[in-house]
Amino acid sequence: MKRFKNLVLGFVAMSCVVLLTSQAGAQGKEHSTPLQLKYLGAAGWEISDGNVVVLIDPYISRLKYGGVGHPDDDRPNFARDDVARSDTDLIDSIISRADFILVHHGHFDHLGDVPYIAGKTGAKVIGTETTITILRAYGIPEDQLYAVGGGEDYQFENFSVRIVPSIHSALGEKHYFDARRLDRDSDIEAPLRINQFIEGGSLMFLARFDHHDVLTMGSMNFVERELEGLNPDILLAGVNGSRLGLYNYDERLLKVTDHPPIIIPTHWDNFRLPYGFSQEAAVTRNIVPFISAVAVISPDSRVIPPTHLETIIIN
Repeated sequence: MKRFKNLVLGFVAMSCVVLLTSQAGAQGKEHSTPLQLKYLGAAGWEISDGNVVVLIDPYISRLKYGGVGHPDDDRPNFARDDVARSDTDLIDSIISRADFILVHHGHFDHLGDVPYIAGKTGAKVIGTETTITILRAYGIPEDQLYAVGGGEDYQFENFSVRIVPSIHSALGEKHYFDARRLDRDSDIEAPLRINQFIEGGSLMFLARFDHHDVLTMGSMNFVERELEGLNPDILLAGVNGSRLGLYNYDERLLKVTDHPPIIIPTHWDNFRLPYGFSQEAAVTRNIVPFISAVAVISPDSRVIPPTHLETIIIN
């Protein structure tokens, strides 16, 4: 186990190499302070414009659970009814600052590490009432918590965010549906089991930075009418396999977002594997076909495939 953790931490250190890309911003001008987007895996991101650091669904622990793993991964296996835990050493090696945390929904691979990160950084957290209720159970102070339902458009210092109502991926061959919600009257006690991290409704975010508007996705699904007129210049597009069960997913997504100049796949990887393990199968299954589809649907858009813990720099 010690050998494995050293391997992972070594990978984190090596991943500080910057993946440099350049693209004109929303106003078609170059800017002295570029936007930096570090891919944390799953639907997770660290985004900074030099003024503010925003985390999106920062799930870093990447627990081995559900009986799915790799023979070389010697970490303990978690069942869904086991108490969730965060790999605090790994988180500390990656996350040093956060001003805001945006949480798409309450599943463990989105919210599981947020209690520790919010407590560590003091970041403001924006999410559904279910998400906020779970964070209260973990003792996160009220002044850090912003419960939203979708439709809000908030201005903060150096940053604004529009909260967009959304829906979850069509999992289980389209049989997935979970109407459960948590609120102040819910009887929950931390630490929660993995299967107690319920969806609790889904959101998207239009995060407005100094010179870029980033539309984030935490699932492979969306409500088309809610995206009309947003026109982000950067789209973090959910591209896991469940999107293939939806009608013209790629075409409808790119059309309603007005064919964004930059598209970065998100939530495409196998998040039960640790950093440093091959994601070739997920790239082949999810990213390669998506790039081919975008080339036909939106040929002027640039798709940038992300790599775990590497930073994409956009001018």
